[in-house]
Amino acid sequence: MPRASVKADAVLVQAVIAGALSFAHLHDLAAAAGQDGWKAWAYPISVDLLLVAAWRRLRSDGPSRLAWCWFLIALVASLGANVATAGFLDLEHPPAWLRFGVAGWPALAFLGGTLLAHTPGRTADEELVAVQPAPAALATSESEALAPVDIEAPVPEESPATDVAPPVPAALVAHARKVAETHQARTGTAIDPDTLRARLGIPPQLANAIAAQLT
Repeated sequence: MPRASVKADAVLVQAVIAGALSFAHLHDLAAAAGQDGWKAWAYPISVDLLLVAAWRRLRSDGPSRLAWCWFLIALVASLGANVATAGFLDLEHPPAWLRFGVAGWPALAFLGGTLLAHTPGRTADEELVAVQPAPAALATSESEALAPVDIEAPVPEESPATDVAPPVPAALVAHARKVAETHQARTGTAIDPDTLRARLGIPPQLANAIAAQLT
């Protein structure tokens, strides 16, 4: 048997044992606080589901205050039940604060699950903005590209004046290409210069120059 399979099986067995113990402790704590019958079994399910939902939010959308807050709340509830059932509390005569906490948990868990499920995470555009070059570098490059032209400079009469596209920094072109690809994947159409200008926050002349390089 491959060593990877043996390691995976050992981790799975350990996870099942730890989950079963934590589940039993939460059930015993809820039963001691006056939640009998099916309600005592529903409490550990609620705590574990909130813990898993917060962890999945952290894995899918990255660290956020919302996900970390509810992950820690569920973790404290689980650890607190494990410690409380180890003899630190008299479960034959549970204190009033324990009854209060157990009775208020369903409303708290419902609020946490709703916020985790319906609060939007970071969009693809926000992720692209997060990895874009430093604003100082872009500002320097754009200021060089948009340097004023001396209007008094003589233009040779033998050749008509033509509009010359400003030089575009390579980092800005690479970022614009990612924005264009995301736009096309969402809408099915190529991004136009006006939309590109609005997404990047750049002047129209620079947006046209970048759009010409993306075609």
